[in-house]
Parts: sequence; C-alpha cells; structure tokens
Amino acid sequence: MSTPQAQIEPDEGSESALSEAELTTVAPEALANTLGEYVQAWWRRIKGGESGALPVLAALILIGIFFQIESSAFLSDGNLVNLFIESAIFIVIGAAETFILLLSEIDLSLGYGVGIGGFVIAELIAPPVNFPWWLGIVGGVLVMGFLGLIQGTLITRLGLPSFIVTLGGQLGFLGIMLELANFDKTAVGGVIQIDPSTPIAKLAGSQMSPTLGWIVMVACVALFAALTLSRNRSRRARGLHTKPIGVTVITIGAVAAAGVVLLYICNANRSNLGVVEGVPWVIPFVLLIILAYSWLLSHTRTGRYIYAVGNNPEAARRAGINVKWIVTFGFIMSGATSALAGLIYISQQGSVSTAIDGGTLVLYAVASAVVGGTALFGGRGRMVNALLGGFVISVVYNGLALMGVSPAVQDISTAVVLIAAVSLDALVRRRAVVR
Repeated sequence: MSTPQAQIEPDEGSESALSEAELTTVAPEALANTLGEYVQAWWRRIKGGESGALPVLAALILIGIFFQIESSAFLSDGNLVNLFIESAIFIVIGAAETFILLLSEIDLSLGYGVGIGGFVIAELIAPPVNFPWWLGIVGGVLVMGFLGLIQGTLITRLGLPSFIVTLGGQLGFLGIMLELANFDKTAVGGVIQIDPSTPIAKLAGSQMSPTLGWIVMVACVALFAALTLSRNRSRRARGLHTKPIGVTVITIGAVAAAGVVLLYICNANRSNLGVVEGVPWVIPFVLLIILAYSWLLSHTRTGRYIYAVGNNPEAARRAGINVKWIVTFGFIMSGATSALAGLIYISQQGSVSTAIDGGTLVLYAVASAVVGGTALFGGRGRMVNALLGGFVISVVYNGLALMGVSPAVQDISTAVVLIAAVSLDALVRRRAVVR
C-alpha cells in the first residue's frame, strides 16, 4: 500500500527548502508563478515518475500510426466515428471500475451489472409497463445502485474481501439477469428488442445536426473557459496557488481545438449511399459522464476522501473519515454507472439479451481503467484515464479487425496491452519509491 501524497502549497520562496524527491510530489501550480516555471515543475514530476497520461497518449499515437500503415481505412472519418461509438461502453464501464480501483478494491460483477441494468431499462420502457424512457433509465440506475450498496455493505460491515464478494456478485447477477428474462414474457429467446424510435435507441444510432454540434461545442468551450477562469480568480482571491494564466489559456485553447477536430471528423459525410453526418449523441453523453465524475473526484469532499482511503485507509480513519461509508459509496457509484453502460449497450445493439458476455466486459472494465493510467493499488488515477484506456482498447480491436486478424489474436493483443500498462504502472511506482 502506498503512502498518501500530500498536496503541498508552500509559501513563496520555500521551493529551495524542499528536496528533489519532495518537489516531484508537488502539483506544478503550487510552485509556479509563470508558464516557464510551470513547465519546469511539470518536467520535474515526469522525471520523478509522475508521467500522468503521457505514456498512454504516446502509445495511442504509435498504435494509430501502425494501423494506418497496415490499413488505410483506419483514419477515415467513418471508421473514426465508429471508434468513438464502439469505445463508449468501454469508457463507461472503465469509469465504474475506476471508482473501485481508487479505493484499492476490485469489482468483478460489473459485466453482468451491465446486463441487469440493460434488462431493467428495456423492461420498464417496453409493454406492458410503458414507462417514459427517462424513467426507465432512472429505474435501471437505482436497481444497480442498490445492488452496489449490498456489495459495499458486505465488504465494509463484515470485512469480506471485495474480490470474493464481487466474484459471488458476478454469479448472482448472472442469475438475476436470467430471471429477469424469464419473468418478462416479451423476451423471446431471452432477447428484448428496443423500439428504434425511442431516444434510448437513438443514443448510439442517431446524431445531432452539424449546426447543432457547432452550437453545443461553442457553448461547452465557453462554459469551460468561464468556470476555469472563475475558479482561478477565486483561488487567487483567497491567497491560494493556482495555475499561471498562460497555462489556463493553453488549456482552454486545447479544449477548443479538440472540439473543432471532433466536429470536423463527425460532420463529414461517412456514407456512400446517402448523407450521414453529425456527432453521435452517445459522444456528448459519455463526455458528460466523465466530466461529472471528474468534478466529483476533484471538487468535492467525498472525492478527496476516496483518494485518501485508497492511499491509506488507516490514516484516513484516524483523520476522521468514515472509511466504511466511502468504500460503500464507491460500490454504489460503480453499480449505478454499470447501468449507464447497460443503456449504451442496448442502444448499440438495439436489444438486450441473456447472451451478453459479462465475464469479458468486466475484463474490459479493468483494462480500460488500468491501461488509461489508474493504479491497481489505489489512490492514484482520474476519470480521464478511463476515457483514454477505453479508447485504446477500442482502437486495438478495431485496427486488428481491419487487418483481418482473428478474434483469438485480438484477445491476445489486448492482454499484452493490459500487461504492459500494469508493468509500466509498477515501474513508475518503483522509481518514485527509489527517489
């Protein structure tokens, strides 16, 4: 178990009083007053083993170049949009697992949690219940949140290992899913079809107009810029360190550039038989989930407690944190998020079936979180890691499929990527400890 990394905010001139090893644990904005100082502090953290998302970004670029060389269709507009859609479920289940990994726990039941969430949503919006689509989603989230509460309670109140509890949960959730299918008389062969006219079906199968896409992008960038500048101004007013204005401007510019590139790709016509253009609705849906969870972890007391418990649960307990509740809350969020992944699944498939491979999905959940940079040992990681990791997993499968590689080799390749990511995490931690 690693020791907690303190968020130090030294007084002016105190940098010289810190050792080189201590400097690598300090956020760059805590030492920097200018853009140049920020870059120096950032580079110091990288040399000290705090490389953040850089390795996975570098790997993603190299993988993309390789697949483009092997198949010229890889970077086509149509294939890239397909990648965005395909990666959605990997990203969301990766976000669900991230809550658990940050607490230094594991959740092996997520795969069939996706199935239960999908079945509950599908059955609530279909005859004879006929709930509104949004109420069906709420029902699925509540059911899986409750099941997550049960698992979290067993782990924290009885002191059971999360591995055993969630392994039992995987089997139990499979049984619940099968019973849901048997109970619903409309589930022919264990399959419930989704009405293609509902917003749920259109989440992955429909897209916003190019004009609406630009309006939404500009509004989101403007909102992000306003919130970022307001937060920085508020911190300065309270005498707290914040990022130099140059870093803030570059960050806002990078977000705007990413939005423009995304719209450029999605707004291109990607059909040879007609006109199919615009951003699929599932993309802003996934981004909204990642942004909301990122805000929860970085801007709320509960989020800070999650990191504290993951770093050192005993120290967190001595500091007055209700460790049992924080761990239980993590499992509630994991379960509820798996229901959102179930929503994406039924939208992509147009149906929900008992044939869903929950065992494989949970492996994707762990792989997405870990490949993106979330530590297996707790206390280190962000929701953006699930975004990057889920996209990497999708890129690997998509690229190998374009090359005509067999499913067996695709699975082996994904395993290699996962092991490489875990090895990198272990090396980074070992280097940080040595320093």
